[in-house]
Amino acid sequence: MTIYFGYEKGQVIQALRYHFISRQEIRIMLILVNVFALASVTLYALGKITPMAFFMGSALWIVLMISFWFILPFMVYRRAITFKHEFSMDFRDDGFTLAHERGSKSWPWTALKSYLESPHFFHLYFDSRSFLLVPKNGCKDSDEVFELRKLIKEKVKKG
Repeated sequence: MTIYFGYEKGQVIQALRYHFISRQEIRIMLILVNVFALASVTLYALGKITPMAFFMGSALWIVLMISFWFILPFMVYRRAITFKHEFSMDFRDDGFTLAHERGSKSWPWTALKSYLESPHFFHLYFDSRSFLLVPKNGCKDSDEVFELRKLIKEKVKKG
């Protein structure tokens, strides 16, 4: 199966958010900061902490949420020239090939450690930081998306 695609900025930003939020260390940090924020609200309501301490806790929560939801995805998108090109990707039983006007690169399925599916993409992970975003809109129809999903599930473990 061969698909042809380019990247749409809004969809890539959303996929990068999925990537960051799916990381275990970031999820743990977000949970801890949210627990801290709830504790801060409770302690402020009970009069146990000063308004300045409550303000600092709230500011920390706001900065963290803004950085993971807006700053990091936009920074990655802006730095990666990959998202401004057109590609073709060929999926076979023994591996897959990503092609561009300047060349191509092939990988066996064993090169992938895991995958993640988001609304618009398949995230194919080589390691915890290196991954490919494969847009579902590169497929001709929903049957082709289903076939690609089936192939990826067979060849790569879910991350």
